[in-house]
Amino acid sequence: SCDASQLCNCSSMGLDFIPPGLTAKITLLNLAHNRIKHIQSQDLQQAVNLRALLLQSNEISSIDEDSFQPLAKLELLDLSNNSLAHLSPLWFGHLFSLQHLRLQGNSYRDLGQSSPFSSLRNLSSLYLGNPQFSVIRQANFEGIELLHKLWIDGSNLSQYEQGSLKSIKEINHMIINIRSINIFSDIVKDLLHSVAWLEVRRIAFSSAAEMQVLRVMSSSSAKKISFRQTLLTDATVPEIVNILEDMPKLVELELVDCRLLGTGQWKMEIQEKQSQILRVLTIRKLSIEEFYLFTDLQAVEGLLSLFTRVTVQNTKVFLVPCRISQHLRSLEYLDLSENLLGDLSLEHSACQGGWPSLQTLNLSQNSLSDLEMTSKSLSHLGNLIVLDISQNNFGEIPDVCEWPKPLKYLNLSSTQIPKVTTCIPPTLEVLDVSRNNLKEFGLQLPFLKELYLTRNQLKTLPGAAPIPNLVALSVRRNKLNSFSKEEFESFRRMELLDASDNNFICSCEFLSFIHHEAGIAQVLVGWPDKYVCDSPLAVRGARVGAVHLSLMECHRSLVVSLICVLVFLVILLLVAVGYKYHVVWYLRMTWAWLQAKRKPKRAPPKDVCYDAFVSYSENDSDWVENTMVRELEQACPPFRLCLHKRDFVPGKWIVDNIIDSIEKSRKTLFVLSEHFVQSEWCKYELDFSHFRLFDENNDAAILILLEPIQSKAIPKRFCKLRKIMNTKTYLEWPAGEEQQQMFWFNLKVALRS
Repeated sequence: SCDASQLCNCSSMGLDFIPPGLTAKITLLNLAHNRIKHIQSQDLQQAVNLRALLLQSNEISSIDEDSFQPLAKLELLDLSNNSLAHLSPLWFGHLFSLQHLRLQGNSYRDLGQSSPFSSLRNLSSLYLGNPQFSVIRQANFEGIELLHKLWIDGSNLSQYEQGSLKSIKEINHMIINIRSINIFSDIVKDLLHSVAWLEVRRIAFSSAAEMQVLRVMSSSSAKKISFRQTLLTDATVPEIVNILEDMPKLVELELVDCRLLGTGQWKMEIQEKQSQILRVLTIRKLSIEEFYLFTDLQAVEGLLSLFTRVTVQNTKVFLVPCRISQHLRSLEYLDLSENLLGDLSLEHSACQGGWPSLQTLNLSQNSLSDLEMTSKSLSHLGNLIVLDISQNNFGEIPDVCEWPKPLKYLNLSSTQIPKVTTCIPPTLEVLDVSRNNLKEFGLQLPFLKELYLTRNQLKTLPGAAPIPNLVALSVRRNKLNSFSKEEFESFRRMELLDASDNNFICSCEFLSFIHHEAGIAQVLVGWPDKYVCDSPLAVRGARVGAVHLSLMECHRSLVVSLICVLVFLVILLLVAVGYKYHVVWYLRMTWAWLQAKRKPKRAPPKDVCYDAFVSYSENDSDWVENTMVRELEQACPPFRLCLHKRDFVPGKWIVDNIIDSIEKSRKTLFVLSEHFVQSEWCKYELDFSHFRLFDENNDAAILILLEPIQSKAIPKRFCKLRKIMNTKTYLEWPAGEEQQQMFWFNLKVALRS
């Protein structure tokens, strides 16, 4: 399970213990997702150079005190999601190099009376807690002075001794999953001057009264506050805003996957403060159940004037009030992606005087459909450089559009554009029209440096003359199959051409031409790495000396054609074999037999209409119709015979006629002759009698031998007929008249039996 660099992956192998034979060469050991229950002293004795030990998602409930003693070089230890009911300081006593320790998701209720981490002087990240974790004591974090990341799952934390986290002098990123506001308030008091980024998860701010205990946050030195999966209400939002407004060093506020109960009726008035340093607001996936009743946010206008970056993603924003846009005077970056902005609402949101300093605007994945109207709505933004309006549904675009003059970057990918027109601004330096339905690209863009045409329908490269300053071109996943020498010579200044995943005809001469004659520094053609020719040509980031092109890669069309021909020949052969060995006949008969098997063995007496069904060859019809039928139907009493010429139902499938006639007749009379065994329909009739009558071991079948038949003439598939002719008496038509009288007498007796 170890590779050349001694990284050993033994995860998800169903192991019950740490495998023996570990050596000093191993640097990473992954034993995650197994069934290990116990770690013994000798398990890791030889792994003295181990840098990372992954034991998460096992069933570990006990660890010998000196199990990790040899691991002085260990930097990462993951014991998360196990069954540890307590933590021992002796486990970590010799882990002097440990930087990352993950202990979350176990079953311990506390960290003990002292600190389990006092010897971990190089610890950088620590993950603690579980749903049963309920107590944090004052001495639990002694010995830790600096952490890059501290993650505590305290969803059921009920006791926190004041000063427990105060021993940690600096925490860059503190994540706490907590429900109790009082406990959270006590923790915040210990973190006022040590945490740079405080992230709070799964807490509910429901009423204004309980927010008073959080007033202590206003003294925090945190630069960033994040709320994840947090509940907010109209009553608590003003209190939170007032607290955050007073935080002296707060630069960034983030709300992710939160829920707001209310419509924005916030009773507060915020005045502009030049001393305010809050500059960045990020809101992602904020759920507002009555978002359509939300107000115009007039109450927080004073807080907005100094914002430089605002992100509001996936929050069902359908309009930004003009007054709010006008108050965002310092805004340089605005991300409103994954919302509900339409053409008219954008026109109102980007009103005159709104977003005057805006340089980057992201409107991707909204409900925009008119590119001319979109460009006109934004044309007054005198500082706009970057515009992303991808994943909207523009379709056909006009020939003339009005854009912001400084615009240099435009993203129109996945916008259902069938053709690019002069609506595209000529000032662009970067243009992305990937994932559309473009079949050609011929725009004049004199300043363009980067062009992205991935996933279109191009069959030729765009012309180089209209885009003389192009440095990078991506035409991945189009329908290109070759480049002409003229096309490449026109792109001599290009630094990167990505043409992978097309339909190129592979050859080393072609690749050498691309590199040596065209002079392009890096060309991505997209064949497998082993097929790159003997040139410094990067194809998916690799170069290999010799080229060995397989038949499939060089002659794909020929190979596909050969495969199709072979498949056709195989099908033709199967048809011929099937015809020779009557496969179709067998299939049809099997289907009809299955249908017949579902019917009752014998028809009810009331449904029996005939004394006998007569099966005969058309070549024997003269004897049957003029001799036998006349003799039997004019007898006293007369016999009722079923003949296919006379009694079959017109329009009904002939096989169904045969089955029904046999079932509605007391007897089946077979007139056997050389013609009979050669007749296709006689075979059907004999087969159905074979299925329905011979299987019942009764005497319903009467055989008349009209002429002598050689045994070999009877088809082999009628083995039961052979058996009956060998074991039972049949009537043979005699030549003399006296003997014929006896024949008719015996036949009539058989029909009446």
